[in-house]
Amino acid sequence: MAGSDKFVDMVSAVARVDLPLGEFQPKSSLVTPVHLPEKPKFPVIDYHNHLDSTDPTEVLRIMDACGVEHLVNITMQVGDKAIAILDRFHQAAPDRFSSIGWMDWQGVDRDDFVQVTINRLHRLVEHGATAIKFWKDLGLVLRGKDGSLLKIDDERFIPIFEECERLSLPVMFHTADPSAFFQPIDPQNERYEELAAHPDWGFSSSAVSKRELIEQRNRVIARHPKLTFVGAHCAECGEDLAYLSEQMDALPNLMIDISARTPELGRQPYAARRFFLKYADRILFGTDLLPEVEMYRLYYRFLETEDEYFEYPSHASRQGRWNIYGLYLPEDVLKKVYRDNALKLIPKLA
Repeated sequence: MAGSDKFVDMVSAVARVDLPLGEFQPKSSLVTPVHLPEKPKFPVIDYHNHLDSTDPTEVLRIMDACGVEHLVNITMQVGDKAIAILDRFHQAAPDRFSSIGWMDWQGVDRDDFVQVTINRLHRLVEHGATAIKFWKDLGLVLRGKDGSLLKIDDERFIPIFEECERLSLPVMFHTADPSAFFQPIDPQNERYEELAAHPDWGFSSSAVSKRELIEQRNRVIARHPKLTFVGAHCAECGEDLAYLSEQMDALPNLMIDISARTPELGRQPYAARRFFLKYADRILFGTDLLPEVEMYRLYYRFLETEDEYFEYPSHASRQGRWNIYGLYLPEDVLKKVYRDNALKLIPKLA
């Protein structure tokens, strides 16, 4: 018994039973093959990034090192600031950068808001914008004259989408957010650490559910069948590929990008691979992470290799306590996802 007590005392001396969750950073004991492609099998078009505060010269250096042929900056500015950013990147390297404009909701309560918006769209196009992005504030935050939430499918906005169609200007939607963001920030939430650090990202008390927001968006997409829409971040349905497949089947004018969703796709590799094979013509490569060499190579590892249980590209906070698996996609699918599908949306490259 004395020897047993001594062993318990020894274990207690080295193990912290009160270790804070944030300090628990386990390293996997698995020994598996590691393949980290330095460059992709085909030139890449990163269709979803945010470069407003970056130096084009430095971004180009990273692009060259990682096999990124072209990068699309989604400006998060509006008005004159947005135009200046579009001009800066297009002048730096017109064959390497494209831009997506940001929907400007200033004056949404004005009677002439629709016409003002159409004028703004024309100005963006004149300065090279290749699409327009509607962010999650529509449906979650923005309110009308009477104080009620503006719905994504508000019929007052129909002329705006009709003008996008006339301009051949694709519309990107970032509607809602990951499912965990709509759940209570409690011990059952799989992204507890991330949300505890950023509680303002949570929408568990929202007056509208995530599913209703998605359905509002989908009614807009269905209402404009000749207009191409891009659902950012797997159309915010990366946790439920069956539901996303239903939407893809029902909405042939919907494309998606995979930006910031390798954490979701990579932990369900069998279902994700089947999804990529089925919708290969409608999936866009995107990162939504500031350009870094290792970040891009992790994306290539995810798409190209059959490596198991490795870290996903993410912001420093990460999105959840899990790792991902590679999809080892066939070359014809890789070529479409990496480049060919984006060419359909960027006329100057096609």
